[in-house]
Amino acid sequence: MQEQAKIGENTAERKEEIRKRIEELRDLIHYHNYRYYVLDEPEISDAEYDRLFKELEDLEAKYPEFITPDSPTQRIGAKPLEEFGTYEHSIPMLSLNSVTEEHEVWEFDERVRRALGEEEIEYVVEPKIDGLAMEIVYRDGVLVVGSTRGDGRVGEDVTQNIKTIKSIPLRLMKERLPLLEVRGEVYMPVSKFKELNKELGRRGERMFANPRNAAAGSVRQLDPRVTASRPLDFFAYGVGRVEGREFRTQWEILNYLKEVGFRVSPLVRLFRKIREVIEYHDELEKIRAELDYEIDGVVVKVNSIEQQNRLGTISRSPRWAIAYKFAPREEFTKVKDIVVQVGRTGALTPVAVLEPVQIGGVTVSRATLHNEEELKRKDVRIGDTVVVERAGDVIPEIVSVVKSKRTGAEKEFKMPDRCPVCGAEVLKDGPIRRCIGVACPAQLKERIKHFASQRAMDIEGLGGKVIEQLVDRKMVSDPADIYFLTKRDLLKLDRMGEKLAQKILDAIDKSKQTTFERLIYALGIRHVGEHTASLLASHFRDMDELRNASYDELVSIPEIGPEVARSIILFFEQDSTDRLLRKLEEAGVRYEKLPEVKKEATLAGKTFVFTGKLSIPREDAKRLVEELGGRVATSVSKKTDYVVVGEDPGSKLVKAQQLGVKVIDEEEFMALTGRK
Repeated sequence: MQEQAKIGENTAERKEEIRKRIEELRDLIHYHNYRYYVLDEPEISDAEYDRLFKELEDLEAKYPEFITPDSPTQRIGAKPLEEFGTYEHSIPMLSLNSVTEEHEVWEFDERVRRALGEEEIEYVVEPKIDGLAMEIVYRDGVLVVGSTRGDGRVGEDVTQNIKTIKSIPLRLMKERLPLLEVRGEVYMPVSKFKELNKELGRRGERMFANPRNAAAGSVRQLDPRVTASRPLDFFAYGVGRVEGREFRTQWEILNYLKEVGFRVSPLVRLFRKIREVIEYHDELEKIRAELDYEIDGVVVKVNSIEQQNRLGTISRSPRWAIAYKFAPREEFTKVKDIVVQVGRTGALTPVAVLEPVQIGGVTVSRATLHNEEELKRKDVRIGDTVVVERAGDVIPEIVSVVKSKRTGAEKEFKMPDRCPVCGAEVLKDGPIRRCIGVACPAQLKERIKHFASQRAMDIEGLGGKVIEQLVDRKMVSDPADIYFLTKRDLLKLDRMGEKLAQKILDAIDKSKQTTFERLIYALGIRHVGEHTASLLASHFRDMDELRNASYDELVSIPEIGPEVARSIILFFEQDSTDRLLRKLEEAGVRYEKLPEVKKEATLAGKTFVFTGKLSIPREDAKRLVEELGGRVATSVSKKTDYVVVGEDPGSKLVKAQQLGVKVIDEEEFMALTGRK
C-alpha cells in the first residue's frame, strides 16, 4: 500500500511539473509572439520558436487536461460553423461624423470650445484604417469573444476567426483586468492583398476588389482554417467597458493597449492646436500610398475622457470626435473601349480604356476588369458611365456601372477565342482565358525561364536576366532558339564575359540529352506539372505517341482528368507547338525512352509513395517502380499500397499510419524491386 501511495505521489508530482512547464511554454510563446507580431523585434530565431511550439503541442497532446482556451495551440482548430451567432455590445460602437473640407474641421473645433469654455483642449489624431471594425472582449486577461461592429449595437460573433490573427493576443500581457473590451480595426496589408489576389487569380477563383473587402471576407469565413490562411492584421484604437481600471485620456488608453500586447498605429499624434491637426492630415494624405495598409483619412478625438463625457453624443455619433476624410478615390467616367492584355502566364485580361479622370491626384485612363466572369457580372459595356476606384497603388478598377445613364448605344464586349498577340488558340481555364501559344511574345520570357529551369531542361547559367535580354533584343522567339545561340550572340549581352558565355553554351549542349518526362514538363503545357509529365512519359513511348493521343486514351490514365486531357490535346494542335518540336529535333535534343512495361511485371497495379531521404536518388527509385509496372504518387491515400520511408520522414508517414497503409523501409523496398 505504501509503495502504491508513493507511486501515486510521484505521478502527481510529475504531472504538476508538466503543468508548470506547459504554463511556462505558453508564457514564452505569448511573449515572443508579442515581440514578433506587435513590436517587430524578435528575440529568438524561427527555429527556436518552432521548437518551443512543438514542445507545447507534444505536452498538450499527452496531457489534454491541461489545455486552456488561451493556449497558443488553440488559435486554429475549431470546426466550421453553419452560421455566425450574434453579440450585443455592452456600449454601442458609434459611427463617426465625417468631414472632407478644412473649414468643417475648424467648425468642429469651435463647437468643442464653445461647449468646454476656456479649458485647455488636446486632440489625439489617429489614421483612419480602412478595414473592419471589431470588438474583442477579455475576461481576467483571456480572450473570450471577438465580434464585428454590425449595426453598432449588435454584431456577429466571429471569435474563432479572430483567434487566428497572430497580432491579437489570446492572453493579455502584464495586468489582467476582470473585464477589458478592446476596439480596433482588422485589415489586410496592401502587399499581402496583392499576393492573395494573384494566388486567387492563379487558381481561377474570384478576386477581392480591395484590401477592405478582402479583410471583411476573410473574417466572415465559416471555416476558421480559411481565415487563418489569410494575411490579416489588427490595430487597436480604443476600449469599451473596462473593469478594474480607469483611464483619464485617450492617449493613456493607447499606451495601455500597447503595454498589454496590442499593435497601435505608430502614426498616432497628440496636438494642442487644430491647425496642427489639419497640417498632419495633409501630411498623411501625401504619404498614404507609401503605407502598407489602406487609410482613408484621420480620426480626430478630444483627448480627455472627462471632456468626452461632458460633450456627449448626438444621434449615433460622438460630439468629441470626427473622421476627417481624404480626397475621394472614386470618380465617374466613361468607357471608351475595352481591350485585352496578355500577361506573362498567358492570362487574357480585359481592360477598360477610359476617358481620363483625376482620382486622388492621379490621372486614370485605364481600369482592370480582371477576367471574363467579372466582366459579365458587372455588365460593363463600351460607352457605359462607370464608377472607378483607385486604392493605394493597386491598379484602378471599375466598381460599378451607372445603368441609369445608358442610352442604348452601348456595345457589349466578347472575349476573343484567339490570342490578340500571337493568334494562338485560347484555353478556358475557370474564369480565365489563357493563350497556349508556345512562342507568344507576351509570355515568352516566362516560358523560356520555365524551359531552362532546374527541374525542366536544367540549363545552368541561363537565368532570368540573361533570358530577358535575349527576348528584348529579339535573339530568341521561342524556347528552341536557345539551342542555336553562338558565343558571339551571348557576348553581345550586358555583363557577359567569355567564361560565362562558354559555361552557358556548355550547359545548353548538355541539356540536349534529357529524359522524356523532363522534356514534357519543360514544354509548359497548361495543367501539366512534374507529376503529370511523369505519368505521360510512363504511358507513351515518345513525343509522337503523346501528340497523337486521343482524349479517351488520355483520360484513361490514372490521375489525368478531362480538363488536363483537353489542355494537352489543344496544346499539340497549335502550329507553334509543331514548329517548336521540329526545331528541338533539329537542334539535337534527345531523350531516353522508358523501357516497355512487362505484362507480368511484379509491381503491376501497385502504388508507392516516398518520404524522407533515400540512399539512392528519388528519380532512380521512381524508375525502379515504373519499370516493374507500378506507379509513384506524391500523396498518401487509401489507394496507396506502400509508403517507403527513408531518413527524416515527413507528414506522409503519419498519414500512412492513420490510414493503415503498409510502411516499408528502403531495404524492404530494394527487396521488392529485386535489387537486393
